[in-house]
Amino acid sequence: MEPAAGRFAPQLPFPPYAYLPGRDPHPTGDPRGHSFGLGERPPPWLAPERWRENADYLFGCDLYNFGFLWEAHEAWEGLWHVSKHERDQAEFLQGLIQCAAASLKVRMQQPRGLARLAEFGTGRLELVQRHRGPFYMGLELPGFVRDFRAFAASSPQTPDARPRIELEV
Repeated sequence: MEPAAGRFAPQLPFPPYAYLPGRDPHPTGDPRGHSFGLGERPPPWLAPERWRENADYLFGCDLYNFGFLWEAHEAWEGLWHVSKHERDQAEFLQGLIQCAAASLKVRMQQPRGLARLAEFGTGRLELVQRHRGPFYMGLELPGFVRDFRAFAASSPQTPDARPRIELEV
């Protein structure tokens, strides 16, 4: 699904701003933050095959696709914590987290952070591909990894050219 065609979890509203460290109030740590005081609830664990039912995963994809990079990282991090018993799922989520963080490093003008996190993230996604094949939790891994590496190597000045997450529906 193309981001322009819609969202994966349209029932969940986007925050009022995409957090950028050093520019905005910290979402959870500052009383002015968009998620301050909301409390964190651990998301339920769902098997990777049930990704279509996983609202937290799908919302993370929406957040990433629409430029809420820190927020995507946070959405997937909760899932990563509850999936640690399922090695490939944990690696996959950690890979997406690192790709989102790499994209955020572009906005923060930290090219070394972009390169490092892009390599770690895409490496984790390749590991999952070796174990599970080219599709995992709806994402075509070889294409995403290729495109993300090309994005990171292009010395981007904005994260807008990052590859979007397109899930088989």
